[in-house]
Amino acid sequence: MDSELFTVFLPLTLALMMMGLGLHLRPVDFYRLAQYPKVIFIALFSQLVLLVGIAFLICNFLNLSPIFSIGLMLVAASPGGPTSTIMTYLFKGDIALNITLTAANSVIATFTLPFILNLSMIYFLQTAQPIDIPATKIAKVFFLTLVPVSTGMCLRYFLPKFAIRLHHPMRILSLSCLFFIFFIALYLERHNLIQYIFEVGPAIALFCFSSMFIGFFIPHIANITEKQALTCSFEITIHNTALAITVALSVLGNTAMAIPAGIYSIFMFVFATLFGLLVSQKKDRLFFKRQNLID
Repeated sequence: MDSELFTVFLPLTLALMMMGLGLHLRPVDFYRLAQYPKVIFIALFSQLVLLVGIAFLICNFLNLSPIFSIGLMLVAASPGGPTSTIMTYLFKGDIALNITLTAANSVIATFTLPFILNLSMIYFLQTAQPIDIPATKIAKVFFLTLVPVSTGMCLRYFLPKFAIRLHHPMRILSLSCLFFIFFIALYLERHNLIQYIFEVGPAIALFCFSSMFIGFFIPHIANITEKQALTCSFEITIHNTALAITVALSVLGNTAMAIPAGIYSIFMFVFATLFGLLVSQKKDRLFFKRQNLID
């Protein structure tokens, strides 16, 4: 079952999830980059540069093991997850901006993820020679992300009614697959799970909090609206952990490297939900305060 899981099921599952994301995208979503250049740049810079740097510092500061360090760097290098759109919708963020960020992030990560992963393996495994990730593995990451997203977009463009009917079942399938992959990763390392949580849990919690803090307050400092700042926070915090787990299990063939992504899957939804509720309560208080002033 393990070999079938690594070579067939995980790549197929991720491809389906990425195609589901593509069903929500249109070329116009990429054109929005011209509408929000400032917030797009801030969000992508935070995601692709700041968070990767913070993850690197956390790994060194907390002295994580090389395997867990690479696993955390893999999470940091993964793009925003499609479920960030759901959180954005629930807590009244800018859905159009979220879709644009997820789309751009997913395409860019196709190229940056193998690069960051390679550097992480060189540094944390402390090899004298650089580790060359085989071209076939780089191509595998590329085809597991960009090709399915492009397929979904083509379906939406050429068969819009069919694509719309697929939205709901694909979302359910994606969420189900995410949880299934997560539990598979935990099952494969069940004998060491408690030890793993104590070892990597603090680093994951710190990284998740840092993601949310940076995603919300840096746009605020740059005078971005609170609605868009909230969207950036969800996009930056909710990573595509299914991609990280699949790369760890299927591409690298290391179950321990998937543990940080599996644990992060829990933390990111808890942190994002609590943060969304906190911001919503703040908005409600401001609304009632303005109403009292009017009265």
